[in-house]
Amino acid sequence: MLLLVGNRLLCKSLARIIQQRPDMFVNEQSADLSDVALSIASSESDVILLDSVSANALNRQCAPRMGDLNPKAQVLMIGMDADEGAFLRAVRAGVRGYLLNEASAVDVIAAIRAVARGEAVCPSQLCKALFDSLAGAREFIPSVGKMGLRLTRRQQELVPMIARGLTNKEIASHLNLSEQTVKNHIHRMLRKVGANDRLHVVEIARLEDLPN
Repeated sequence: MLLLVGNRLLCKSLARIIQQRPDMFVNEQSADLSDVALSIASSESDVILLDSVSANALNRQCAPRMGDLNPKAQVLMIGMDADEGAFLRAVRAGVRGYLLNEASAVDVIAAIRAVARGEAVCPSQLCKALFDSLAGAREFIPSVGKMGLRLTRRQQELVPMIARGLTNKEIASHLNLSEQTVKNHIHRMLRKVGANDRLHVVEIARLEDLPN
């Protein structure tokens, strides 16, 4: 298990609590958030814990979907706020568990075991947001609409591809570009529209498509 927790005391406390369980082992832990995406991508752990500090750092680094970073790891976010938008972005990014800041140590342990089994975990008060989002999605592929005024032609092409869940590698293949070029386009697009990550771009496009 990898702990990427920005608060050093919390990181040490979690490691101590987890290590007391005979079926769990923390093989990596770090409060260094200088490159969260790289830490996740290079980890060989089956479960990765992020707190709200490391999750925000990951967003600032414009990370792609969790499956792009590390397809073998199950990511659990702990200490999160009951923010529906943040929760849905985390789900779309491939996070498998999402616990609020009032969750107890027992809740965290249970969530770790659940995501390790391939299950998903979320607080009951956010389940409705998840159901509502899926019910209203209807395979939603946004047009760039008003957003297009701020984007280049190439960046406009990326929005529906991101909405369909294509990875950077898949987008690069479709557009006959290098993966690094796609990453550069997405990075510049995020700055132009004020998005935290690539999935936030889709959310902004969705909102701008709604009638006034």
